Amino acid sequence: MTNSDYLLKAAIKKVSEKLNEILVEKIEEATNIAQDAPEILKKEFDSLKESIIKEASRMEKAENIHENEPTNTFQKSKIKEAFNEIEVINKQIELFNKQLNNQI
Repeated sequence: MTNSDYLLKAAIKKVSEKLNEILVEKIEEATNIAQDAPEILKKEFDSLKESIIKEASRMEKAENIHENEPTNTFQKSKIKEAFNEIEVINKQIELFNKQLNNQI
C-alpha cells in the first residue's frame, strides 16, 4: 500500500469515529429530551389550562357587567326624565312668580 492509501484509510477511519461520536452524543441528547418531554408537556398543558380558566372568568365578568348595563341605562334614563320634569316645574314656578310680581 502506498502512503496515499494509508492517508485515505486513516481519514475514513477518523471521520467514521468522529461521526459515531457525534451520533452517540446526539442520541444521548435526544434521549434526555424524550425523558423530559412529558414533564415539559405537563407544564405547558397546566399553563394552558390556567390561562383558559382565567379567560373564562374574565369573559364571565364582562358578560355580567354587560347584562347589568341595561339596568344602568334604564336608571340613567329615569334620572334624565326626572331632571327634565324638575326643569319644567322650575320654569312653571318662574312664570308663576313673574305673574305674581306683575299683579302686585
